[in-house]
Amino acid sequence: MVIRTPMTATIEPKTPARDLLKELADLKFALDQAAIVATTDQQGRITYVNDKFCEISKFSRDELLGQDHRLINSGYHDKEFIRNIWTTISNGNVWRGELCNRAKDGSIYWVDTTIVPFVEASGKPFQYTAIRYEITERKLAEERIRQQASLLDKAQDAILVCDLQYRILYWNKGAENIYGWLIAEVLGRDIDKVLPALSNGQVDQVRAAFSENDEWSSELKHSTKDGRSIDVMSRWTLVRNERDQPDYILVTNTDITEQKKSEAHLLRSQRMESIGTLAGGIAHDLNNILSPILMSVEMLQLSAVDPATKRWTAMIRDNAERGAELVKQVLTFARGMEGERVSVQVKHLIKDLVGVLTETLPRSIQIKFDIAPDIWVISADPTQIHQVLMNLSINARDAMPTGGILSIKAENRNIDKGLARADLDGKSGPYIMIVIEDTGTGMAPEVASRIFDPFFTTKELGKGTGLGLSTALTILRSHGGFVHVDSEPGRGTRFTIYLPVADSEAHAPERSIDLQYSRGNGQLVLVVDDEKNIRDITSATLQQFGYEALTASNGAEAIELFSRMSDKIAIVLTDMVMPVADGPTAIRALRELDPDVPIIAVSGLPFGGESEGLDIDAFLNKPYSAELLLKTVAKILNTGGSQNGHHS
Repeated sequence: MVIRTPMTATIEPKTPARDLLKELADLKFALDQAAIVATTDQQGRITYVNDKFCEISKFSRDELLGQDHRLINSGYHDKEFIRNIWTTISNGNVWRGELCNRAKDGSIYWVDTTIVPFVEASGKPFQYTAIRYEITERKLAEERIRQQASLLDKAQDAILVCDLQYRILYWNKGAENIYGWLIAEVLGRDIDKVLPALSNGQVDQVRAAFSENDEWSSELKHSTKDGRSIDVMSRWTLVRNERDQPDYILVTNTDITEQKKSEAHLLRSQRMESIGTLAGGIAHDLNNILSPILMSVEMLQLSAVDPATKRWTAMIRDNAERGAELVKQVLTFARGMEGERVSVQVKHLIKDLVGVLTETLPRSIQIKFDIAPDIWVISADPTQIHQVLMNLSINARDAMPTGGILSIKAENRNIDKGLARADLDGKSGPYIMIVIEDTGTGMAPEVASRIFDPFFTTKELGKGTGLGLSTALTILRSHGGFVHVDSEPGRGTRFTIYLPVADSEAHAPERSIDLQYSRGNGQLVLVVDDEKNIRDITSATLQQFGYEALTASNGAEAIELFSRMSDKIAIVLTDMVMPVADGPTAIRALRELDPDVPIIAVSGLPFGGESEGLDIDAFLNKPYSAELLLKTVAKILNTGGSQNGHHS
């Protein structure tokens, strides 16, 4: 009988084959005490095991000998895997691999296994010897590594591992998603070649930091595979081995691009809020200055007879009104004036706008407009929305000094949550989308990011206040709308406005009674204001048109006068912001004295805030014209107030 080893060597035994097998097994056992050795016959019955086999399987030798080898199968491997083993060794070939076995107590262990078939001269195996080495700890460690790798791939952050020469050894799925580079494209490459922003001395900064401690972090600008710029929070850790020697570098990069945008938006909002508070205070004082000017020049116009006086007073009035309009823009920006909300057909606003633009814009600018035929209705202050559209159109005109195309488009659009989340002011729902686009000079990103900042302008001194776009943004926000800007130098600018559709409560404005320059009939008006000029011109105007006037410089004085003369005072006109006792305090006290007395509140700030919750009959924003003052007083005295004799 000839016994062959599994490859090419042959052995001519001097002793019987089965005795030789035992000698070989005993020899292997003697040479390597760590080996786990077992022998089976052709039917797979166990014919020999060494002590190490019994130790790891937790079976005694008596419990193993004569038993089917499947006694220790764990069921971990599938049938195809087991079939491949038997096919290999049945053909007289050695099989090597890793097996998962089960011990008597049910525990699992892994072994690195070599199965050697012993064949007869005919080539048919008659016995198999399996030599195993336990690798359970290694397999468990590998499984932990796989689990950790799986978790790392599920992480949103980019996680990288570099060697001490800063070559990339590991690149997780998060890194692929953030940077666009696949792992096969970056392994082995220098990290500053994959992330070029790091070549700007940042790797040297990391090296210097590692000389002092094992941590370094910073916010960095990186580029993706397709050239996009992103912001990342980069954290670098020098990992040491068990001998406390540097082993590798762990890099974790978090994409904070959207976070930075949100922070910039918040900072811009806070900056605008601060400037708005300041602007609101200045505007209030300017309104107090403009109020007597506007009413005084109006009175002068009524008495002017010669052409020169009429011309000069007209010029003064025009400029005062221009100043008042500028202050109104400041106040709109500062406080977000609500205005009167009515049902508005956007198509009418745009057609009116196009008509004005056609008459006023240079002929080198071509105007195109496209309005969806079924455009929805919005609830808005039409004057303010017209102001927004005009501001954006003028901005487009200034961006096309040599001519171009101004396009205005309006259509219905349902905004989903995804698009709404792209803007901190946005909410999902039905909107009117208005696009105002030009083919002008466009803007660089650093300019586009600031265009809504108050008083920011790229125009020459004297050609722009820097309030147009900030006012437009404030108006849109007060209407529940928002705006997106897309611009590129040399490629023009596109403003996309979203205004929410009106609800069922939108209503048309009430028709006002035309009482232009209506005259009084001797009714006594109590004028309360801490500004002497305003008191004087208001009293003079009222007296010129048939009223009597009584003045007070603050709320306390007004209350004292009214308590003595309530039977004669027909109506009270009171400022809201005054020293000693302000307007709200005075109004509450006057209502205690006479619940029916008509009261008109006046302020250099928009209606709301200090007027909220007060029982008043009308509100006038400073500066107001004599015409509006007289119309308001006449309307209240004719249609409201007490029926007592002194309230005619």
